[in-house]
Amino acid sequence: MLDPKQITAVILAGGEGRRMQGADKGLLGLWDKPLVAHVLKRLTPQVATVIINANRNQQHYRQYAPVISDSLAGFAGPLAGFEAGLSHAPSEWVLFVPCDSPLVPTDLAERLCAAISHPGQIAVVDDGSRLHAATALLHQSLLPSLNDYLEGGDRKLQLWFARHEVLTVDFSDQAEAFTNLNTPEALAQLEKTGEE
Repeated sequence: MLDPKQITAVILAGGEGRRMQGADKGLLGLWDKPLVAHVLKRLTPQVATVIINANRNQQHYRQYAPVISDSLAGFAGPLAGFEAGLSHAPSEWVLFVPCDSPLVPTDLAERLCAAISHPGQIAVVDDGSRLHAATALLHQSLLPSLNDYLEGGDRKLQLWFARHEVLTVDFSDQAEAFTNLNTPEALAQLEKTGEE
């Protein structure tokens, strides 16, 4: 089995935050800490290294972990973050997790690693009702394919995934762990539930 302690995790914090009125989501507060700090706390014990993909407020993010930015301009979405992560990670395997998922499972890396049998595969989280395509484990050998796709002007994650062998990993036992805080209402709702 692929050893989670040999992989890099990249926290995707490079988005525009459109549904959050343009806020930098990773820096929004939850239980007196920014969202990125919650994700970092859960990922750090699971992997060798954690990097943050951010396109603004980089200085702020550097307080938490090394920061990389998209090479594509204009907030090009999760695939631009994938490209940055695969280009800069010190390991061959890279786990991507959005910054707005502060409750990611403490066994996320282990379970995704267990699903993988060769570098051409992409392991993606399935919570039992939907795919969380931006929470995925990829090998650096997929970078040329990703670059070709992005150069063609496409940005849809699922369309690029369709070119590869995607393994859906069942996390229906922890579906609530993948709550995406895409709106101020969702953030306020989780805040009310009390600390993790």
